[in-house]
Amino acid sequence: MKVLKFGGTSVGSVQRMRDVAELIYAPELRRIVVLSAMSGTTNTLVQITRLLHDGDLTAATSRIEIMRQDYHMVARELLPDETVAAAALKQLDSIFRAIFDLTRQPLSASGERVILAQGELLSTYLFHQYYTGILQREAVLLPALDFMRLDADDEPDAPYIREHLAAQLALHPELQLFVTQGYICRNAQGHIDNLKRGGSDYSASLIGAATDATEIQIWTDIDGLHNNDPRVVPNTYPLRELSFDEAAELAYFGAKILHPSSVLPARQYGIPVRLLNTMQPKAPGTLISSKTGQEAIKAVAAKDGITAINVKSSRMLLAHGFLRNLFEVFERYRTSIDMITTSEVAVSLTIDNATHLPQILEELRRFGTVEVDEQQTIICLVGNLVQANHGSAYRVFEALKDLPMRMISYGGSPNNISVLVHTADKVQALRALNDGLFRTAPPSTFSKTEGELALKKLLAGS
Repeated sequence: MKVLKFGGTSVGSVQRMRDVAELIYAPELRRIVVLSAMSGTTNTLVQITRLLHDGDLTAATSRIEIMRQDYHMVARELLPDETVAAAALKQLDSIFRAIFDLTRQPLSASGERVILAQGELLSTYLFHQYYTGILQREAVLLPALDFMRLDADDEPDAPYIREHLAAQLALHPELQLFVTQGYICRNAQGHIDNLKRGGSDYSASLIGAATDATEIQIWTDIDGLHNNDPRVVPNTYPLRELSFDEAAELAYFGAKILHPSSVLPARQYGIPVRLLNTMQPKAPGTLISSKTGQEAIKAVAAKDGITAINVKSSRMLLAHGFLRNLFEVFERYRTSIDMITTSEVAVSLTIDNATHLPQILEELRRFGTVEVDEQQTIICLVGNLVQANHGSAYRVFEALKDLPMRMISYGGSPNNISVLVHTADKVQALRALNDGLFRTAPPSTFSKTEGELALKKLLAGS
């Protein structure tokens, strides 16, 4: 069994849906295909819920109707057979009627989650109709709401997922292809919920773990994780291999291609995760597994929206329990800490969620003088930073010698060096690190013949 997840851009148009249908066609291999909503759909659904919360019913219903017409156009182009198209249009109208029905009363949190779930239901339904009705290939549409569930702590209920997914698959022992939704699930009360934004990656990983998959493939619009941010740094290149820990660090600290939680179930069961490009399917992408290479520093990522807090107090000196009391403030407001450094009289730390910042600062002033720096960015350098790899920190500081650094964190993880800079210096810092650490890219040329062989192996399971 392989699990293949395709993101919103991969199914963002009629042609791309057709391309995905050809990519997944491998009759001899059992696969589960996980689809996101078509690109732009979830953002539109979020806009609709905000309009409803604001009481702007006219604008909300107008936006729903425009969206309904857009999906009618997609269905007519994707499904040229009149009989198939007619059935699809009827189903689409049923979905949008359910959305319209939710506008007739004040929108609850439960109703909002129902609206947000419709994007994946739309994309999987249309794709399945194309695959079975137009291409005449066998596939089963598995409703994620029948097996994907959260527990009472809003965490994925792994035993439930494994049991109920196995039961669904057992109903079709002779079939090789299953299509299901990413992102959406039910909560412990049985109500429609979701795995939060980016959760389709998480869905794929949970499904891979539940089925003991041989590999999880995450197909997006970029050819793997890059060694730096290609949006602002020239001459970046995709990484061929990363360990689970390295990938998790990069995802958490800003690598947009991968959801931070998505590698956790795969890591637990040792299932390789391969990041691939739907637009360049012959490219090798990035393989994430239990293995790690010898490179001391492999990649750089940046996380914006950081607030730095410094607490200075002479009472800290030799004070038992000081740090515990400090951390309890953040625990009370459910605010995570990213970086922390300490001295005898001060603690500096960072947070990425400033929702409760005024309340946190008020409590921290009981401990001493508090200073706050906003508009900060964490630059994370990831690799195999074990003690045997000498000189890694020196290379980082040498590259950043002309830039002010607010904080430095090194040694807490064998995979991470983090520095804090002002967001205005982020691009300069990323480019300086690229020049200082990755002056030459590793060989990444991939001949046409090699590409075709690699793609054939990926999709055939060899």
